[in-house]
Amino acid sequence: MIIPIGDENVKGGAKPIFAYSFIVINILIFIFQASLGVEGYQALLTDFGAIPNEIINREDLHTLLTSIFLHGDILHLAGNMLFLWLFADNIEANAGNLHFLIFYLLGGFVASMSQILIDPSSNLPTVGASGAISAVMGAYIVCFPKSKIKMLFLIFFKTFYIPAILFLGFWFGQQIFSSIASAPDAETGGVAWWAHIGGFVFGVLYAFIFFKNKPKAEYNYV
Repeated sequence: MIIPIGDENVKGGAKPIFAYSFIVINILIFIFQASLGVEGYQALLTDFGAIPNEIINREDLHTLLTSIFLHGDILHLAGNMLFLWLFADNIEANAGNLHFLIFYLLGGFVASMSQILIDPSSNLPTVGASGAISAVMGAYIVCFPKSKIKMLFLIFFKTFYIPAILFLGFWFGQQIFSSIASAPDAETGGVAWWAHIGGFVFGVLYAFIFFKNKPKAEYNYV
């Protein structure tokens, strides 16, 4: 198994206040979820997850926000927080704190709506920060395509590096392939591939318009 464990951070720019705060907030919310027991856990996801059928009917619209701070299980949380930690700090450093906050929340909204519009009759709650994080990754491929992503080969505990444009390009291709090859189970659901795709495309377009021509701080490898 190969996982990303680091990247080239930029020197200067805004401090990643919101990027790191979102990690803490998501973890604390998940701990609260886990403290509720199985029934309470499921009820929280149902009450605050974004249910496509309800959103289409203009019900519980607040869940478009609350859903991006909820996660289905510990692996769901861990994977999202890893990618948020890897990519969000550079984007916030480049964009500025308030602009990053607006961009992140907009990315989560667009990602959720992308999934909802694909399956508007679904009564399954959609949860997770991955849509907003996908927007961050889309912005990253525009702003820092030559940044090096540090990868860990778990079996041999060996590391190597690949350009961000290759890593993120492969990741996006995987999302498209998976969206075509699989579909959510009517009873248990599945991965919201279209939220990933919609969020990433939004991030790319947003970055070209608002971030691309901003002066970037210099790289500082860590």
